[in-house]
Amino acid sequence: MGPHKTKSQNIRVSPAVLDAARKSGEELLHNLRTSLSGLTQAEAEERQRTTGPNVMAQERRQGWPIRLLKIIRNPLVILLAILSSVSFATGDARAGTVMAAMVVLSVTLRFLQEDRADAAAAKLKAMIHVTATVIRAGDAKEMPLRDLVPGDVIKLSAGDMIPGDVRVLSSKDLFVSQGSLTGESLPVEKFHEPETRDVSSPTDLTNVCFMGTSVQSGTATAVVVTTGVSTYFGCMAGSIAAEPPPTSFDQGLNRFTWLMIQLMAVMVPLVFLINGFTKHDWKGAFFFAMAVAVGLTPEMLPMIVSVCLSKGALAMSRKKVIVKRLNAIQNFGGMDVLCTDKTGTLTEDRVVLQRHCNVAGRETEEVLLDGYLISYFQTGLKNLLDRAILDSPDFHAQALISKYKKLDEIPFDFTRRMMSVLVEDPEGKAILLTKGAPEEVFHQCSHFELDGKVSPMDPNLIVGLKDEYASLSNDGFRVLAVATKELAGKQICSKDDECGLVLKGYVAFLDPPKASAGRALEALHRHGVAVKILTGDNQLISRKVCKDVGLSADPMLLGGDVEKMSDLELREAAEQTTLFARLSPAHKQRVIQLLRSNGHVVGFLGDGINDAPALRAADIGISVDTATDIAKESADLILLEKDLMVLEGGVTEGRKVFANILKYIRMGASSNFGNMFSVLGASAFLPFIPMAPIQVLTNNLLYDFSQVPIPIDSVDEEQVAKPRPWNIDEIRRFILYIGPISSIFDYTTFFVMLWVFHCWDPSGAPLFQTGWFVESLMTQTLIIHVIRTNKIPFIQSRASWPLTATSLSIMGFGMWLPYSPLASSLGLTHLPRMYWPILILTLFCYVSLTQIIKVWLLRKKWI
Repeated sequence: MGPHKTKSQNIRVSPAVLDAARKSGEELLHNLRTSLSGLTQAEAEERQRTTGPNVMAQERRQGWPIRLLKIIRNPLVILLAILSSVSFATGDARAGTVMAAMVVLSVTLRFLQEDRADAAAAKLKAMIHVTATVIRAGDAKEMPLRDLVPGDVIKLSAGDMIPGDVRVLSSKDLFVSQGSLTGESLPVEKFHEPETRDVSSPTDLTNVCFMGTSVQSGTATAVVVTTGVSTYFGCMAGSIAAEPPPTSFDQGLNRFTWLMIQLMAVMVPLVFLINGFTKHDWKGAFFFAMAVAVGLTPEMLPMIVSVCLSKGALAMSRKKVIVKRLNAIQNFGGMDVLCTDKTGTLTEDRVVLQRHCNVAGRETEEVLLDGYLISYFQTGLKNLLDRAILDSPDFHAQALISKYKKLDEIPFDFTRRMMSVLVEDPEGKAILLTKGAPEEVFHQCSHFELDGKVSPMDPNLIVGLKDEYASLSNDGFRVLAVATKELAGKQICSKDDECGLVLKGYVAFLDPPKASAGRALEALHRHGVAVKILTGDNQLISRKVCKDVGLSADPMLLGGDVEKMSDLELREAAEQTTLFARLSPAHKQRVIQLLRSNGHVVGFLGDGINDAPALRAADIGISVDTATDIAKESADLILLEKDLMVLEGGVTEGRKVFANILKYIRMGASSNFGNMFSVLGASAFLPFIPMAPIQVLTNNLLYDFSQVPIPIDSVDEEQVAKPRPWNIDEIRRFILYIGPISSIFDYTTFFVMLWVFHCWDPSGAPLFQTGWFVESLMTQTLIIHVIRTNKIPFIQSRASWPLTATSLSIMGFGMWLPYSPLASSLGLTHLPRMYWPILILTLFCYVSLTQIIKVWLLRKKWI
């Protein structure tokens, strides 16, 4: 076998991995200079100095030159830089300097804020622990994945992420999910024997597990062959886009940016031509058109978005929500459907063993002993039910355990939904002990035992047996059936042996509802988030839990129903259904995908091995810090506490982030749209340019300063009460109705300057330009306080003190500029006293009319 590469992505697998697949375990360990006792800590540290940390290329933090280059690459920054260069080249050094200052301001602010955000995100991600069981100097220890090196010997069990490209040395019913590499939905079995076949794809190697895949069931010992960027997954990650696919919010921002650029592409030539033909000063017209282009550029948008997201991530961390991907925050705020399992969210996730009874419902120690032996000897991932049995205070099994010897086991998987352990009892008999979902165990039983008597599973008796199990389930118990079978003379077992079992009885567990579950569901409902339960548990327990927390369980869909439905039928049924029970991982994934196709923003909260497909399918994948490795790796957000109240707090913060970004977008877009009418009209009828280029640029620079505190502005309660998905139609309506209002008052200012202060003559141009400069700066700075809220500004809703302070400072500075030492260099002149009361009246009328139109739009539900 030579080096292989996939057809679609041209990815090569390391020759070391292919070589490892062909060698025996002993030969491979010798070549890697390791042993079954693992490396020493000193050896591992020495190797890591050569190989580097075990992380993907995109996980390594980029150097500051690369991060700076990515910021400069923004189309808005490039446009400003070009305009600045043109100004310098054509002799307008003042305009070029102001434009250059705007470029430096925008790039510097964004770089500093993103640097702080990256550092904060790194600290938050450090709180999320994904580890592997590594043998170092003979001792098994949990270590972060990034610390693994080639030659490390690891232990694998159900739920583990494969931490590198590894060669299996020994295995027991090892099934690995390779869907992240191959797209296959079913797990594949891996073995430890050397590979002798020629395979068409590296993923067909039966003794190699690849980084990025996960253990579905079974156990294994393996040795790490390659790590980090040298792995098959690492090469693949380096060859495809490191960035995740853009969210609807990213796409909306890009559309908005290009809308502004397209508007500029129309406006700037028009302004240039109108001023050139009417004033016959083509040079002045050119510089004015360049200044207008800058004025129409929302150059602060990247910085505003970056700061809003980073502030949101920090605020969410204080509410015990860790953000792995910043761009997921807006989807979190826009979420209107939350799909979740019930365990740990509606219930306390604290399972207690309550009953251990025979098939007639009478308590018996024999059933408890069988259940205890299975939980004690099984080497897979011990779930809550196993721990509940082992922690049972009513049973002291240590003396009995020493009399039993484990021979073999059949790990749990989600197809059989049972597990078995083969033990040798004190009499030397080989006994297969099985526990699992009652309906699955029933199918494998031919007899049942009651009071020491074994009887056949007569069809008439099966109804009574199931009634006993159903009675326990109806009382809210989670029930597992326990069965046994003698395998005379056997030392190993397989799934084929799980038949002809003798049903012994049941162990029943209680996971009581959380006291906070009802309040959390009400809070999410108030915030417009519908909660749907997607569980693999049985319908009886699920219905009881939903009833206890006040959640409707009717209608209910079972996995069997989901399987039979077409996509169209399930899409309709999913809208009406709150409880889905007995679902497989594929069922959960399908339900989520169809809810998304109905236009919902869907979140999924999961923490198990079988939740990874659903986490990836959702708009926002949510897991918890105590989840399995594969669940945490698949999630966008990690909760430090598995509680819906924590989730509700995170949703609120996500909506605050979006609300503050939307404030800047609405304000910038409507202001630019209004300025378009003002500039075009003034250019057409004035005998001089309406505002000097340096004044346009200074106005824009001051206005940008006033918007810097928007990311930390307060947000009204009603703005976070409901989901806020990105809606370009809402923004368009806002622009069309609010934008022209500023033009109305620009034209009243033109009228005042021309007819009251007699500025028709070109000698009056400085006074006209100063009057419009001050009015434009004052109205633009003040109007954010109207746009930022749906309430009456200043009375029912007030901005945060930083936004208020910058607004007042910039307005005061703008009023001072005509009288300052800077006035002459900016082309400004003193304004007559009569100007100021007229300006105050203009501001009052502008704010009042904007508020009236805003309220009208809100009543029509157009914004």
